[in-house]
Amino acid sequence: MDEFVLIFRHMDGKEVASPEQIQQWMQMTMDWIGSIAAQNKFVAGVGLPFDDAKVVHSNQMVTNGAFGDIKETIGGYIIVRAESVDEAVEFAKGSPVLLGEGNTVEVRKVAHK
Repeated sequence: MDEFVLIFRHMDGKEVASPEQIQQWMQMTMDWIGSIAAQNKFVAGVGLPFDDAKVVHSNQMVTNGAFGDIKETIGGYIIVRAESVDEAVEFAKGSPVLLGEGNTVEVRKVAHK
């Protein structure tokens, strides 16, 4: 069994969710992760807050924020165990992140030495 990282990409937008919407989304996310953990296939995961973020560029310039010149940000990731990339994709399809318009979940195999 291999490990795969599911990377949550959020489209940058001006719309801010209400505290109630955030709470509902967090509960959905915890339920989704719980369903993966119940199959003994959840390895780890973290959220990546947008505050206190910096971007270091190849010319050594440092800019504020996680946004930069792209239209999306990485909001976090989880690592799952799966028999194949297809199984990991099936986990990704259930992510509440995908409820946001334009949001994506990138699935990548974790390389181990």
